[in-house]
Amino acid sequence: MGGVRVVRGGAGPVDVAGVLLTPGASATRDHRTLVALDAALTAAGVPVHRTDLPRGAQAAPARVRAEAEAFAAALGVGTERLVVGGRSFGGRMCSVAVADGLPVAGLLLLSYPLHPPGRPDTLRTAHLPRVAVPTLAVSGATDAYGTPDELATHLADLSGPVTLVVVPGPHSPADAPVVAAVRTWIVGT
Repeated sequence: MGGVRVVRGGAGPVDVAGVLLTPGASATRDHRTLVALDAALTAAGVPVHRTDLPRGAQAAPARVRAEAEAFAAALGVGTERLVVGGRSFGGRMCSVAVADGLPVAGLLLLSYPLHPPGRPDTLRTAHLPRVAVPTLAVSGATDAYGTPDELATHLADLSGPVTLVVVPGPHSPADAPVVAAVRTWIVGT
């Protein structure tokens, strides 16, 4: 599964009724990693809902909230029983929705875009201290949007337990190690 670095805590979510997955800015709900996660989690008995997001950091968190509420209602539970997250922009928008008060069981950050490539001084972290739920971050060892050390430093600002899993590869690493990390965190196997 690659190297595992626990930033703080490491506990996964408990009593998860479903997982909401969102894509990066230039992708759709059918991004290969989201499809692979959907198949693996569904096979493990965890319902998954993949959704597209509007462009722009203003509308996307509201869409995350609306999709989470609709998915939870369809499952007959509250949003506090969902894990929300996604790849790059999608994960960041989910983290903003959670920081702004969306109650969830956990947050999934795949290839979190800590900063634009080559601009480590332009951080996207101001909201992170307001995230108080179990969080799993999975990132490629050579991701230009944030090195493992940068991620470890800045994800430590989250208020809840955080697990950082570093896998081989760049911003879009191979699916197998990402899926293995997420499945272990959510399902336990």
